[in-house]
Amino acid sequence: MKIKKVGVLGCGLMGAGIAEVSARAGFATVVREVSEELLEKGRGRIEKSLGRAVSKGRLAESEGEEILNRISGVIQLDDLAECDLVIEAIVENVEAKRQTFEALDETVKKSALFASNTSSLTITQIAMSTSRPDRFVGLHFFNPVPVMKLVEVVRTLMTSDEAVERATAFVRSLGKEPVACRDNSGFIVNRLLVPYLLDAIRGYEEGIGSIEDIDTAMKLGCGYPMGPFTLLDFVGLDTTLYIANIMFDEYREKRFAPPPLLKQMVLAGRLGRKSGRGFYDYGGKS
Repeated sequence: MKIKKVGVLGCGLMGAGIAEVSARAGFATVVREVSEELLEKGRGRIEKSLGRAVSKGRLAESEGEEILNRISGVIQLDDLAECDLVIEAIVENVEAKRQTFEALDETVKKSALFASNTSSLTITQIAMSTSRPDRFVGLHFFNPVPVMKLVEVVRTLMTSDEAVERATAFVRSLGKEPVACRDNSGFIVNRLLVPYLLDAIRGYEEGIGSIEDIDTAMKLGCGYPMGPFTLLDFVGLDTTLYIANIMFDEYREKRFAPPPLLKQMVLAGRLGRKSGRGFYDYGGKS
């Protein structure tokens, strides 16, 4: 069954990005938020992103208007009833996701695919809250969604071949590159990335080098676009801590255990760019 109408749950940073790329690809896109205020904020994100593309000559102004016209904002879950695919991008809390999908399962047509953008939870524990685990996949986009080309397509033990094929075709229609993943906490990217970031913090705690020198070494020595501490500040130290805790609970391996310094910095409110200070100071003085 061809996907024509896409629903997006949540219009935060990730949800707004997913809605934008969906509408850019020509899909009628319905975004659901819990309040008009959050909808307006999310729409502002999309307008700002499209505005940047227009100002850089990557998009004509008329195209930007057409894309916005394909996006409608709603408050009620019932307004997603006719969607062919619903992608969830709400708070990274398993119970919140399960409750939302349980309610959606009653209203969205049975032929529709469900997908979660979770970065650390397993898809199985979310899918089992519905009557359609065979039509439930993970679609893990990366931030910023309009720029990043990768999408992890995650299948569970219950996911049908047809659902995977439809989801993969949808990802390609967005101009993204899909990679197939098994349903484990962290999938491919975070399963490899999170231990690397945590180990960089441990290395700093053990005195192997300064923050700046470790970042420079990994950029120039490995060709990474940014060093681990710059990336940690970009992702958010609180987000990293949350993901690390989930993955440690899943695997019980030291490499996923959050280092003491990470916990202390989060407690101190040093969360990275979002708070103005993390491993680096973003106050503008240095």
